[in-house]
Amino acid sequence: MDIFEEASEFRPWSRVDFEARLRAKGGRYHIHHPFNVRLNGGRCTREQVRGWVANRFYYQISIPRKDAAILANCPDREVRRQWIVRLLDHDGWQDNAGGIEAWACLGEAVGLDRDTLWSQELVLPSVRFAVDAYVNFARQAPWQEGVCSSLTEMFAPQIHLDRLAGWPTFYPWIAAEGLNYFRSRVSLAQRDVEHGLQVTLDHFRTFEQQQRALDILQFKLDILWSMLDAIELAYPERGAV
Repeated sequence: MDIFEEASEFRPWSRVDFEARLRAKGGRYHIHHPFNVRLNGGRCTREQVRGWVANRFYYQISIPRKDAAILANCPDREVRRQWIVRLLDHDGWQDNAGGIEAWACLGEAVGLDRDTLWSQELVLPSVRFAVDAYVNFARQAPWQEGVCSSLTEMFAPQIHLDRLAGWPTFYPWIAAEGLNYFRSRVSLAQRDVEHGLQVTLDHFRTFEQQQRALDILQFKLDILWSMLDAIELAYPERGAV
């Protein structure tokens, strides 16, 4: 019998086992995508690095919209109080310019004109489609499912650490201050994961719900992977810098 059939006959996993299955999804995180392997291995040209930064920028500016959609669907005041910091992290507040501005600084550091970056003229249709699908999911799904989709942050600290460790050597033409986004996200992602995991483990408690959570996380992983598929196709490998 297929494991996904007659799910009601199966008992739900313990919190420990369920979390382990969520974390096991990291094998499909885009850190393993061939384009990212080349990018973090110093084997991308300046054009490829700029193409990646420009397209990923569309994802960055869409994250607050995704988080705002989750907030709009959430009736729990305490959850909203914790979740709203994610919007501030990206949009900024008072003297803190936020993650979007930090990414814009990365764009300038790799040689992209700020107006060009903000115009989104370099964003590929497939990247735009994938990111919009993610935002639309957060708008239409129950807020707990939106939270679950954000759990790819479990795997994010390592990808940022890899960039911080390798890029100064591999891409010395990128100004050091341009990497500030990656520095900031190491600790912020770890903080966000604690809350997102708590919500997910608390809400997805039946076997069917836990399978649904795994499917949602896979959907988000597919979003990130498909973005790199599109970028790799548009900026094919042409040797090292």
